[in-house]
Amino acid sequence: MAFEFKLPDLGEGVAEGEIVEWKVSVGQTVGEDDPLVEVMTDKATVEIPSPRAGTIDKILFEPGAVVPVGSVIVVINDGAASAPAPAPAAEPAKQEATPAPAPAAAPVAAPVAAPVAADTDAVLATPATRKLAREMGVSLEQVAGTGPRGRVTKDDIRAHAARGTAAPASSPAPVAAPAAMVAPAAPAISRAPAAHESRTAYRGMRRKIGDAMVASAYSKPHFTLVEEIDMSEVYALRKQAKAEGERRGLKVTFLPFIMKALVAALKQHPSINGIFDEQAAEIINYADVHIGFALDADAGLMVPVIFDANRKNVFELAAELERLSTAGRDGSIKREELNGSTITITSAGSIGGLFATPIINYPELGILGVYKIEDRPVVRDGQIVVRKMTYMSITLDHRIVDGGEAARFMNTMKRLLENPTALLLEG
Repeated sequence: MAFEFKLPDLGEGVAEGEIVEWKVSVGQTVGEDDPLVEVMTDKATVEIPSPRAGTIDKILFEPGAVVPVGSVIVVINDGAASAPAPAPAAEPAKQEATPAPAPAAAPVAAPVAAPVAADTDAVLATPATRKLAREMGVSLEQVAGTGPRGRVTKDDIRAHAARGTAAPASSPAPVAAPAAMVAPAAPAISRAPAAHESRTAYRGMRRKIGDAMVASAYSKPHFTLVEEIDMSEVYALRKQAKAEGERRGLKVTFLPFIMKALVAALKQHPSINGIFDEQAAEIINYADVHIGFALDADAGLMVPVIFDANRKNVFELAAELERLSTAGRDGSIKREELNGSTITITSAGSIGGLFATPIINYPELGILGVYKIEDRPVVRDGQIVVRKMTYMSITLDHRIVDGGEAARFMNTMKRLLENPTALLLEG
């Protein structure tokens, strides 16, 4: 029997998904819960398992297609025999008298599913598991999955319902870009194909990165302030910490020290640590600092998040940087580790470039740019000396943060990094 599998609801506010890759082909036999298709939404990339065993009859969308939730994407022949159509009833013999009309049957009330909070993220679960969650009134995003790749199983749902566990406090949820704040449609390109050109489909991670950049660039009036900072003292401190880090099996870079300075600076300039919810017309500031950091991975740019950075020391920050960077590059990073940052750091120092004007990670208010540290001649007490110097930038949403506050913030960053003793005392 042909089973039409529809693209399931992958999370609150998700109306469509992009087909990234099919894990099956027409004619292939699949088992229940075997990988079926990889779908990307605005919130995450998820692998959807097959809801039942059978043979793939039809694949209705090619990779790169953007499909509305609820659309049939694949047809699976599960081998079940269709119920035979009932034979038509024999025509009764005609009666001399016209029979009285039979009373209409009372309508049968449809069962009403228990209300359930909408998923706030793309939770990996089969449609049958989702149905069970709805029936038991369990919100999927509150359930810790024990299946492969964190998949929520029916047993997880039942165990959660039995415990009656309350939802944990959540980190800041991502805010969708308002529909009005989008780029104007680009004109069609009339250039004829060249003999030696190559073309790559603009889809998947590359398109999601592009959409995020456009949402930020067209909705936020960016401005950037650059400061020159003497990192000589941090350089010496990092040299000591590097040896201790090796003893602990950690690679200690400059970023943990810069993050400590960022946390201390945001304590003095809290208006920068937050997001702008444009749909609600509300500026949201946070007491805790959740630092996103731009990661240059093979799959494309992603922003893993170090939660509660204000509660971590240099070695704990270094450990999280290493763990999340590895997970991001090998594809094992969890979706919840890519959402909820309150400010972002982008560091291209190891690659090169003097400084840049980064685009803000929507819907945050600012992004800190960190660049290469190098020996430069500078004047100290009337003498030309060689110091470890760098440029650092802060790009901000000018609707929310004024230029004077940006300058004061960078002055604080400069003071903390040029005097690590102050950083330790204030951190």
